[in-house]
Amino acid sequence: MSGPGGSPPYTATTAAGVDHVRLSYHYLDTGDLDGYASLLDEHVRVRRPDLPLGDGRAEVVRTHAQLAGPPARHQIFKVIADGDGVAVTGRYVLPSGAQELDFVDVFTLTDHGMLLGYRRFYYLAPC
Repeated sequence: MSGPGGSPPYTATTAAGVDHVRLSYHYLDTGDLDGYASLLDEHVRVRRPDLPLGDGRAEVVRTHAQLAGPPARHQIFKVIADGDGVAVTGRYVLPSGAQELDFVDVFTLTDHGMLLGYRRFYYLAPC
């Protein structure tokens, strides 16, 4: 399988990781926390400006529970992957539905394509 824009081919692990990243948004948007947990490495670490630091699968699932399910949703614009890294750009509609924010998530994968961690960045228009 070739990477975007003619980049070197994905490894099987990278391709599995991209699938897991895409599924993670689906599971969070539908509120399927068990499905979401199944994609996470036991030692996952998540840093987001809108949540406390998540360290370990149970804590990450617990903190994401407050944001999971409708009407919260992710609209993915682009996925870029290389080796053990995946970057995603998109738009996030907050659970209150009152605000939409553009974001970039940068994921790290394990050797088996599981989600080892991610860091979220939001775009805020200058004042």
